[in-house]
Amino acid sequence: MRIGYFLSCEEYAPDQLIEQARLAQDAGFHGLWISDHFHPWNDAQGQSPFVWSIIGALSQAVRIPVTTAVTCPILRIHPAVIAQAAATSAVLHDGRFVLGVGTGEALNEHITGARWPFAEERLDMLEEAVDVMRQLWEGDFVTHHGRHYTVEQARIYTRPPAAPKVYVSAFGPRSVQVAARIGDGYISTQPDADLVKQFRQFGGGDKPAQGAFKGCYAATEDEGVRVAHRLWGTSGVPGELAQVLPSPRHFEQAAQLVTPEMTRESLPCGPDPAPYAEQLKTYADAGFDEVYVANIGPRYAEFIDMFRREFL
Repeated sequence: MRIGYFLSCEEYAPDQLIEQARLAQDAGFHGLWISDHFHPWNDAQGQSPFVWSIIGALSQAVRIPVTTAVTCPILRIHPAVIAQAAATSAVLHDGRFVLGVGTGEALNEHITGARWPFAEERLDMLEEAVDVMRQLWEGDFVTHHGRHYTVEQARIYTRPPAAPKVYVSAFGPRSVQVAARIGDGYISTQPDADLVKQFRQFGGGDKPAQGAFKGCYAATEDEGVRVAHRLWGTSGVPGELAQVLPSPRHFEQAAQLVTPEMTRESLPCGPDPAPYAEQLKTYADAGFDEVYVANIGPRYAEFIDMFRREFL
């Protein structure tokens, strides 16, 4: 199982993201994930730079693969524009760019005032969006009049020799079937062996499966829990709330349901490599080919160095 590093745009400023990418490459991480958000999950995180600007900067800073985790091409930005952005990114990264896609969250996608669709409709929109992007990557003029999207005489001129790979995020049986049918790979932040198995059985075969988790390097476990709970207690918000809540302040309200002990149980915290090793093993046992790790808080250089010493 290959280990990559996860750049959290919600928490770090652009210069910090580039610094982390360089440190990760020097430490021997396989590749990079980078989140694509308009808003952070809460105000404590405090950042949200435009991902395509960061991806362009990364092309001049590192030479390891970069995957968006994940871009939602269905509402906030038209899939034709995402297709152009992904093609340019693939050119800049010499083909080492992967477009990770998913059905998104209202937190980021409602900002244009468009109606936030139900989950089943968003899956249909995602499937059509991926089809539109692949048509455009073939290099001819495209006119498309679909159920959800219209494209009129559009052509992408700056393209890589091979079309970008598209990995699809999925967390339930229906979405896993879509991921297996349309994706070049699978993305999840849950070490769920059943979902990986379903992806492969539904047609994913031996396509790559990427997973990810966060940890918080700190002097002690208790300090790590405090930092992680302040910055990422929102990751414990249950059920479908993460897809439908529209603003950081709503996530802050919902996160009041998440206790520090729940954060302690869900995330490896502190300087001891053992909890991180246990988390890595859950993803290996679930059948993932790659796992991307993110640090929470300011001590990312020490986190990266710990992974260099212990795991890379």
